[in-house]
Amino acid sequence: MLRSADPRRRARRTLLTLTAAIALVGSAVAPAQAHGGPGHPSTPKRIASGLDNPRQLTVTGSGDVYVAEAGTGGSDAASCLTGPEGDEVCLGTTGAVTRVTRKGWQSRVVSNLPSLAASDGSAAIGPSDVEWLGGKALAVLIGLGANPEVRDGMGAMGARLGTLQLAKVGSNRTWTLADLAAYEAKANPIHDPDSNPSSILRVGDKFLVTDAGGNDLVKLSWGRTSTVAVFDDQLVDAPPFLGLPPGTQIPAQAVPTAVVRGPDGAYYVSQLTGFPFPAGKANIFRVVPGHAPTVWASGLTNVTSLAFDSRGALYAVQLADNGLLAGPEDAPPMGSLVKVSRHGTHRVVAGDLVAPYGVAIRGRDAYVSTCSVCPGDGEVWRVSL
Repeated sequence: MLRSADPRRRARRTLLTLTAAIALVGSAVAPAQAHGGPGHPSTPKRIASGLDNPRQLTVTGSGDVYVAEAGTGGSDAASCLTGPEGDEVCLGTTGAVTRVTRKGWQSRVVSNLPSLAASDGSAAIGPSDVEWLGGKALAVLIGLGANPEVRDGMGAMGARLGTLQLAKVGSNRTWTLADLAAYEAKANPIHDPDSNPSSILRVGDKFLVTDAGGNDLVKLSWGRTSTVAVFDDQLVDAPPFLGLPPGTQIPAQAVPTAVVRGPDGAYYVSQLTGFPFPAGKANIFRVVPGHAPTVWASGLTNVTSLAFDSRGALYAVQLADNGLLAGPEDAPPMGSLVKVSRHGTHRVVAGDLVAPYGVAIRGRDAYVSTCSVCPGDGEVWRVSL
């Protein structure tokens, strides 16, 4: 757990201040700007609004979009505690899943999910991803962002943080499919125990999950959890405010954020990169079970989500195009949806996005969640590819 004397903690607190500032901009931010290629004029269309800290999303074959909302924490003072960053956060049941039908109807179809957040609803941790399983069944991933032991004493609701839940459309009851945080506490393949499940991929009768806190990719199969890949630190230049000699490098954790399956059958994993969240240092890893991860694409910044289109092209969401610590404290990070190139320049498909996070693709349309750290002001946009 980070301490106040640590400059990395101060930088992280800067990030939390920044996320609080995002909540102030809300729907006043201008619409996303598209950069369609020749023959592909594109005007992004907002299909959902009023979301509480929206994160990853998925789109079904029929065109329904499901988005995970991290929620706004709780308002009962008895449910507040000191969070992993030393700030007061409150546990509540404001996490949710919203569905937007192909006809444009928006409604919350699962509620009463765990959520931790600051008193203003910012810096939320809760539902981080959702996978449609068919019919009314959903798999909902719940984040944590801390040492698993912080759940001790938080009751039944707190025990669902850091887990994969089975949910049903129209019902607020869920069932625990796997406890990712407990697995991290036991296996802990790298660094101190820390779990923040961030993305889920269903493959047949198993699930693949990225744990941004544990810096690994894990597999859930028939009630068993195992490690598929571990992502090592990289050395990056120390930011000037640390006061270190010029040229000093420090380790930055990988922070894997999303997993998708490629047309070749391999898994592709994005990374946010840890402190100091440097621009241009985020990679996309190719993972083949039984082998060490390899860098498939590089030169990206703070990537949070991935999606392949039907032609095999890979798209990525950059949460902050210039790096999370690059902008002023009182302004939100601005990110983009990019088409990834293995050896060249990544092409911006939609830019000027306010804290974008998740992406899902159906046909020639991409669906992107934005204002991902905004309580009440999160949105989903449809972008033509």
